[in-house]
Amino acid sequence: MQNNVEKGKSRRKFTGIVVSDKMDKTIVVSVMSFSKHPKYKKIAKRYAKFKVHDEKNSAKEGNKVKIVETRPISKDKRWRLLEILESKAQ
Repeated sequence: MQNNVEKGKSRRKFTGIVVSDKMDKTIVVSVMSFSKHPKYKKIAKRYAKFKVHDEKNSAKEGNKVKIVETRPISKDKRWRLLEILESKAQ
């Protein structure tokens, strides 16, 4: 049974933009999603902010990153930086 279940398979993954990197080993990532209104069927953008653990302080503001759900690291941090997809040109 253990061979059929990949480690980390059920963890949620999101892609978002870094909006703050002012904390030590923590970044704030804004993730955009779309939802349809149940009655009027209009598509609306929804934004969610996540505090993400960045061990090496490698992500900078404006970078596009991929994050993955993990165990609770602190009061607000339940996400970990998986990879930096695009670096903001400076």
